[in-house]
Amino acid sequence: MSQFKNSTIYQIYTKSFHDSGAKGIGDIKGVTEKLDYLQDLGIDYIWMTPFFKSPQNDNGYDVADYLSIEPMFGTMEDVEELIKEADKRHIGLMFDMVFNHTSTQHEWFQRALQGEKEYMDYYIFKDGEADMPPTNWESKFGGNAWEYVPHLKKWYLHLFDVTQADLNWDNPKVREELKEVIRFWKKKGVKGFRFDVVNLISKPEQFENDDLGDGRRFYTDGPNIHGYLKELVGDTGIADMVTVGEMSSTSLENCVRYANPEERELSMVFNFHHLKVDYKDGNKWEIMEPDYAALKNLYEVWQCGMQEKKAWNALFWCNHDQPRAVSRFGDDQNYWKESAKMLATMIHMMRGTPYVFQGEELGMTNANYEEISDYQDVESTNYYDIMRADGKSNEEALEVLKKRSRDNGRTPMQWNTGENAGFTKGKPWLRIPENYVFVNVESEQKDADSILQYYKTLISLRKKYDIIAKGEIEFLYREHPDLFAYIRTLKGQKLLVLNNLKGKQVELAEALHLEGYQMLLSNYEQEDKKGQITSLREYESIVLLKNNDK
Repeated sequence: MSQFKNSTIYQIYTKSFHDSGAKGIGDIKGVTEKLDYLQDLGIDYIWMTPFFKSPQNDNGYDVADYLSIEPMFGTMEDVEELIKEADKRHIGLMFDMVFNHTSTQHEWFQRALQGEKEYMDYYIFKDGEADMPPTNWESKFGGNAWEYVPHLKKWYLHLFDVTQADLNWDNPKVREELKEVIRFWKKKGVKGFRFDVVNLISKPEQFENDDLGDGRRFYTDGPNIHGYLKELVGDTGIADMVTVGEMSSTSLENCVRYANPEERELSMVFNFHHLKVDYKDGNKWEIMEPDYAALKNLYEVWQCGMQEKKAWNALFWCNHDQPRAVSRFGDDQNYWKESAKMLATMIHMMRGTPYVFQGEELGMTNANYEEISDYQDVESTNYYDIMRADGKSNEEALEVLKKRSRDNGRTPMQWNTGENAGFTKGKPWLRIPENYVFVNVESEQKDADSILQYYKTLISLRKKYDIIAKGEIEFLYREHPDLFAYIRTLKGQKLLVLNNLKGKQVELAEALHLEGYQMLLSNYEQEDKKGQITSLREYESIVLLKNNDK
């Protein structure tokens, strides 16, 4: 299961990648049309967000049929063609499996609503009175996590939207149904799988109120989670394929088990702790400046902790649920190129498999919408209403959404300077940021100093140098507030990585002597350092390689 260690994985949010026609919505054919671009970028796998049949209440993460294609994205023939054309370019397809819940429009849930006991057992129903939810757990999207069904006189659990009913993994029939989904797509030629919020699938035996929080401590990394993952992976024969689990509010202790090869669970895991360092008091909807000391510490703890147990990290800044990293942790106005390149260097040189979210390689920024009507995301519109009800003004609520909305990561891919940034010949489903006139593929392909060209270099270096894929990691300058630095080692080789996290020059307490090192990469044009480094410029990144010690 080591084939992914020198790989780079590219995430496509299907709805926003490329429209092959004039629908205003990205589709499967649109991805196929852009495979040459992805091959040129150097990526090895494409993680496709769900394009299965869905009412789209949560942009496809509410699946109504795992084995059918949502018509607005295309047909099964389109998917088969995409797999075939990607194979020709040595790119593997990874499909996104949403196995914690289904849409309430799924046949299973519809039959449950009709009172069929077999299918009621596919979900988590609890008896109760209409005004007495079984617990006080909160939905991830706001409000209570239980919904009452009057004619059944029962409540069902939905940790996410009310139209996303949680599956009952304690039922062996459910587990068998989901294994069949994996087998179906594996037979089609899919090369890997991403499992959505998979560490939430195992619920507690007893459901009780949470007097200390929103309930997540009772269902996160639940009692049977490791057994269920081993069964799913083992019985479908995907242990040697690339698999990644999205882990919600997880722990290092659990992740070293999820992603340890000896456990035969998953190839690697996503955790999100590093993306909460700008949450005030842990609240996503309360804004503060990023705590860079916390960020540095989290990376060190997770990198070293996973390394110690031979477990593997998925490295990322951006995805379809996150704001754009350059707007969040960099400076998308004054140091757009420098900070985007620095953030990329930070994670691409670390131990783990890097993920590039569509447009990240261009330095795409947050949308900065001025009207609530521009937002489409159900979480954003829900929380806008909650913030307004809590007393925030329209302007205050919009400022929060500018920084936090998931729509920031979902704006259409910016291909060129033409109409609709080359995304569609129709009206885009989500408004395109105005900076597409210079942040786009066509312009950056022509610019040797572009963010896109820098990403191509990072991706190629991981393939060229084993030390990036396989080296051990140790962190340096741990107490320096603005410097994120580490050294990778492998068979006497050393790779030194220095990153200035801030938009100001930083000084080193002592000169760093570079005898024996060669410059491998920098996001600035380098002047002669005279054999030593005494400072780093604003958002500067430097990668240095020292060959085997004699």
